[in-house]
Amino acid sequence: MTYLADPVPASEVLGSIPEGIEPTRVLRFASHCVSNCVNRRGADCALVERVLALPPAADSRAVPRCHLRSRCQWWQQTGVDACHRCPAITTATFREDELATLVADPNTTPEQLASWIEASA
Repeated sequence: MTYLADPVPASEVLGSIPEGIEPTRVLRFASHCVSNCVNRRGADCALVERVLALPPAADSRAVPRCHLRSRCQWWQQTGVDACHRCPAITTATFREDELATLVADPNTTPEQLASWIEASA
């Protein structure tokens, strides 16, 4: 994963993706939170709670430079803990990745994730 120094509109990069490759397989898109998001719970994002149930990356000391941080719901809600996991987040979830599918599912609780992780260890 490589972070861009400055935001780039999707329209500027979509044309560079080879035909036949889904853009979400090679790009991660960021946007503002919306009030009708399935992950919204009051003013909070329930998705970040599920993401934080995952083990942190091996090197959790370094926090990537991020031009979104000042407007990031995850940062405002959980601080640096979300930043440590952000590089592992993908735009698309693939059926063969059961853990990612569970994290993406708004009905999954952090406790269910912890149980799945423990059972898979």
